[in-house]
Amino acid sequence: MPDRVEPPILLSRLMTFVFAAMLIVLGVLMITLYNMYPLDRPQVFFLMSAPKNDLQVILREMIPNDENMDIYKRSFIREYIRARNEVLPDAREMRTKWNNDFNGVVYAWSTPEIYSEFTQTNMWNAWMSGVPDFEFSCSVEFDNGAIKPLNLENNEYTINFRYFCADSNRQMDKKEYKIRIKLDMDEGTEIKWSDRFNNPLGIRVSEYEIESGNGDPLNTGYLEDE
Repeated sequence: MPDRVEPPILLSRLMTFVFAAMLIVLGVLMITLYNMYPLDRPQVFFLMSAPKNDLQVILREMIPNDENMDIYKRSFIREYIRARNEVLPDAREMRTKWNNDFNGVVYAWSTPEIYSEFTQTNMWNAWMSGVPDFEFSCSVEFDNGAIKPLNLENNEYTINFRYFCADSNRQMDKKEYKIRIKLDMDEGTEIKWSDRFNNPLGIRVSEYEIESGNGDPLNTGYLEDE
């Protein structure tokens, strides 16, 4: 019969159709992956949680306007104060957090001069040169409105917080501190690939001045009293 399609021709047409469909699916998949992982440009997101019976987590992309940038800077400052001053009874975690590489968040979030000043504190030397022979922790507490802009053009802020240390036998009295911080946000700041999640905008603390509280919180004398 003249209109009959021979099996080899039918199989060839079928394979051509399958191959074309695979190419289309592959192209759509590559475009989707590219949009999910924009490796050539930074994107900033806020991760927000609501204290409900079943925890809800919302991921929202941050539009880079002035209001959102101010929220981001305040969040960064709050986390920096915690990372620099809070002490956990875990030597491995403390040494990782305070170490002088990009796994150490204080190092990654500070200019070299500010990190050098940080390494002169009593608490840093206690953890990095030898683990204390007793377990203790130090906590930071913030009130609402604790972070206030001092000079927005220069990215200067003041921060008020309470600080205290405790072990199983005693607790220091809570002490009030006021810190002045200046952020370095130079355009074109380079960051390590490993730091892209912790600090996607490459912000650094370039000034860290204690305005009240009688010295650095990490020089509390807590260790010397033991």
